[in-house]
Order: sequence, then C-alpha cells, then structure tokens
Amino acid sequence: GALFPNAATLATLQIVLISSAGLVLYLLARQYLEPKLSVAIAGSFYAANAVLGPTLSNFHDISQIPLFVFSLLLAMEKRQWSWFWLMAIFILAVREDAGVGLFSVGVYMILSQRFPRAGLAVCTLSFGYIMILTNAIMPLFSEDVSRRFTLERFGQYAEGNQASTLDIMWGMIKNPWRLLRELFTPFDQTIKYLLGHWLPLAFVPAISPPAWAIAGFPLLKLFLAQGKTVLAINARYALTVVPGLFYGGILWWSRHTKVFKPTFRRFWAVCISISLLFSFTSSTSSLNRAFYFLLPDSFNPWVHISLFQQWHHVAQMRPLLAKIPPNASVSATTYLIPHLSNRRQIIRLPALQLRNDERQIITVDYAIADLWQLQQYQVAFRQERELLKDLFTLVENLSQNQQYGIIDFADGVILMQKQVPSDPKAEDAWLAFSSNKNKSQI
Repeated sequence: GALFPNAATLATLQIVLISSAGLVLYLLARQYLEPKLSVAIAGSFYAANAVLGPTLSNFHDISQIPLFVFSLLLAMEKRQWSWFWLMAIFILAVREDAGVGLFSVGVYMILSQRFPRAGLAVCTLSFGYIMILTNAIMPLFSEDVSRRFTLERFGQYAEGNQASTLDIMWGMIKNPWRLLRELFTPFDQTIKYLLGHWLPLAFVPAISPPAWAIAGFPLLKLFLAQGKTVLAINARYALTVVPGLFYGGILWWSRHTKVFKPTFRRFWAVCISISLLFSFTSSTSSLNRAFYFLLPDSFNPWVHISLFQQWHHVAQMRPLLAKIPPNASVSATTYLIPHLSNRRQIIRLPALQLRNDERQIITVDYAIADLWQLQQYQVAFRQERELLKDLFTLVENLSQNQQYGIIDFADGVILMQKQVPSDPKAEDAWLAFSSNKNKSQI
C-alpha cells in the first residue's frame, strides 16, 4: 500500500498470495504423488469455496496463511529446518490467533511420531506466543483484546465485561457441558460447514486422520466461537482450516493411489463443479458479488445489476471521490472503502469517529455513502435494507444539526463535509432522491 498507493494494490496482493499458495501446494503434493494427482489437488484448492470467497473479498491478513502453512509443511517434508522455523515465525506474525493453526501442525508432528521433538517445540512456541501476546503485550496498546478477540467470539465462557484468553480457557474447563454444546451446535450448520470444506477434495479429508490433526484446532476455534461469520464457508476465517485439510488429503492419497481411477476422477470432477457452482450462486459469496454482471444476486425477488448500469454509476461516483483530499479522514460505505483505502484515517459508515495515529479520538472530515448500491439490494437482503434505513436517518440528522453539510450528490451517492454549509443544489438533489425513491420501501 505504501509503495503502490492504489485501490487495486491490496486486492492484487491478495490474489498473488493465494495463487502462490496453490503453486506451493502442488510442490507439496509432488513430494508424495504423481503429477496428475498433484494437479488435481491444486485445482481443487483453486475451486474451493473456502478459498474463492475470501480471495475475492476485501483484503484481509488471513490470505497469507495458506502460503505460509504450505511452505512450512513443504520445508518439513524436505527437512529444511531453517526454512521451517522462518515460516513458523511468519505465521505467528500474521495475527494474534495464527498460532492456533501452527499449534495444530505441532500436534500432528507429535502424534505421527515423525518429528516429535520439533513438534513439541512448535506447540510450545505457538501456545506461548498466543498467551504472552494476548495477555501481556496487546493489552498495553489497546483494550480490544479483552473485547473483540475474546468477548465477541468467546464471551459465552466468560464472566463479566472483560476477559483474557486465560479467563476464556478456564471458563471452558469449568463448564465442559457448555463446551460440548457449543462444539456441536448448531448441528446442521456445523455439518454443512464441514461438507463445504470436504467437497472440492471429494470428501477425502473426512477419512484422513492427518487432516483432522492439522485442521483440528482451527476447526475447534471456529466451532467453539460465536458470531454470524464463524461458520460461513466463504468468510475469511475458513482459510485457516484449508491447509490442514489439503495436506491431510495428500497424505491419504499417498496410501491410496489405486483409487485414482476414471470412475473416481469423474466423481471428483463433479465435486469440483458443484463447489464452483455454490461459490458463484451463493447470495452471501464474495464471488457472487465480484461477478455481479453475470449472475443475479437474488432470483426471488430478482436483483441484478448490469455491467452498463454499474459503469454508469461509477462514472457518476468518481467525481465525488475526487473531492476528498488525500490526507482527509473519511467514513464510507463498504464498497467505497477500497477506492479510499490508500489513506491512514478511514472507517466504515455509519461510524463517524476513529482513533488516529496520535491515539486521539477524532470525528472524520468527510462522509460518503453509496445509497444507490444499497437500494438495489435492499429488496432482497435485510442487512442492506437496515443499513439503508440507518443511513437515511443519519444523513437527515447530520444535515439538520449542521454537523455536516451536503456538498455533492450524484446518482444516489452523497458526499458530506464536517462543519460546512450544504450546497443548495446538492441538498435539493438529496431531497429529491429521498422522496422519489420512496423511503417507505426501506
């Protein structure tokens, strides 16, 4: 981002990371399998819903995990321990909970009795890293670790308004029945989630003990957590499970190469095709939104935006984005954030305050919302409908209280600036839009 300050930089980087991970996966498969079978496994990776969905969404740090974990496993197979430990450090550097996946690799190394000493060292390193980082280091900089990392995901095991990772673990130990209930419920979503992961590999990981060992703790973390996205196959968290399942699939095939016959190949091809179909047609999939011009977002009610409509809308929107100074702080709706992502101070609407680099809480200078985009989807999707209603109310309150002035409005995109009077033409356009578009439909 700093070297190439362009909205497409992070999206391109994410695609490069995932594409590279598939190539390393092929090299990893070749340690055990013939070229055709290795190609099939790499192709399954690129066709997996758990890979495609997160790759074509906004940039996220987890996109590094498959490349680093596959590289770590390849280094382990080649006994190149300097590269192995370098990859281990890279994995831990991604985010505070990346050590969960690394811990799972260590467990496999111990249980398989292939590298028990190195596995014990990996488990010690990863567990110690998580404990020290989340309980000692992160709280020095922010209280988020006691809220977002623990309470938002594992608050059901905690007592009180704050909890450390140690508190959460103790809560799990004290209440094993709740732990078991969370592990298996909701049962239908849990099974559906596992089937979604197994599908591109023709369900082979389901019968591969190494797959369960290496993907076990990342799966456990998701099954024990709460939230709408933890069991979403196309959400970014699903990528943490992928490396273990594919490596486990490789090891299973190394012992069952005779199964790779024409009949099974056809079955595998059908599984890959179904995985791709689900990736494209799921209304919650980022792949569906990425190829909006090819497939409708909803069939009933019908929601489809043509390429011409989107191009016209973008042409109307760009002049408003250009009015926001490069160094100004801004709040924007979701699909406008990538266009503004090369700045330091940006937050998602309806929030208007953020903490800057000086650790001061400030109110943003500009707010920009693509109401047109939300309006197209609100007839079929409750989240867009509720957000559109909230943004209409927010704009009315901000303009009436003169906290922000409406300085431009075009094709359903509104631009507001802090503590300036509204432009009469822009305000009239906003009033016409809010009345003509029938707020009663929201």
